Amino acid sequence: MGLTVKFWGVRGSIAVPAPNYMIYGGNTSCVEVRANGKLIILDAGTGIRSLGTALLKEGISQGNILFSHTHWDHINGFPFFGPAYSGDHAFRIFAGHLTNKGGIKGALSGQMTQPVFPVPIEIMHARMQFQDFEAGEQFQLEDGVVVKTTLLNHPNGATGYRIEHGGRSVCYLTDTEHIQGRPDENILRLIDGADLVIYDCTYTDEEFPKKISWGHSTWQEGVRLCRRANVKKLAIFHHDPEHDDTFMAKINKEAQESWLGAIVAREGMTIDLT
Repeated sequence: MGLTVKFWGVRGSIAVPAPNYMIYGGNTSCVEVRANGKLIILDAGTGIRSLGTALLKEGISQGNILFSHTHWDHINGFPFFGPAYSGDHAFRIFAGHLTNKGGIKGALSGQMTQPVFPVPIEIMHARMQFQDFEAGEQFQLEDGVVVKTTLLNHPNGATGYRIEHGGRSVCYLTDTEHIQGRPDENILRLIDGADLVIYDCTYTDEEFPKKISWGHSTWQEGVRLCRRANVKKLAIFHHDPEHDDTFMAKINKEAQESWLGAIVAREGMTIDLT
């Protein structure tokens, strides 16, 4: 079996459940990767709730969750991840930015405390193993599934991932801010020759100057990086909540005209890299 990717949440900052966000989707970051049939979840934004429902129906009882970072839009779906409440399930949970900040367990349990949430993380009966590492490390998840990481430029820290299996690779790089006119060498090394890069394209180049220091990038920078690194396909990701379906359709058209390898990620979209 090969490498497949499915998008369950593609939005950044905050979920936008409204009629004019139905085409591209309003849930925040959550991406499912299947590598040789093994489950890997990238981030736990609001999209993870629907993913959890699908996993329960499918009977998948174990997997891995890799966190880019722990700002709310990437973790606030975790308390609603159904499989975490079942004692028959097991998950390994990873983060690369919290080794000196209380660890990933502390961050996830912190949001599940009163008065902001009614039940503690201990009510989740799944067997959960929390593993903190330093961004830049490499490790193996399953037989033949290698994960490489890098540090991203984002407030409070963030980690980029490259998942490799069977000669194929998918990279997940959100949230990160570029420096105008200077390609990020950490990212270029991580994405070199990748089959698919999922990249933080929150803004356009036109919007970016007013958003410097906010920790995000543009679809145009994503194209520049991917072309320079000989990437096969770019998935434009982490859509700004102000960018409705009409705006995203415009980005999709412009991106395709700029580079045929660019696509705008939508909720429910599946990409098969086999």
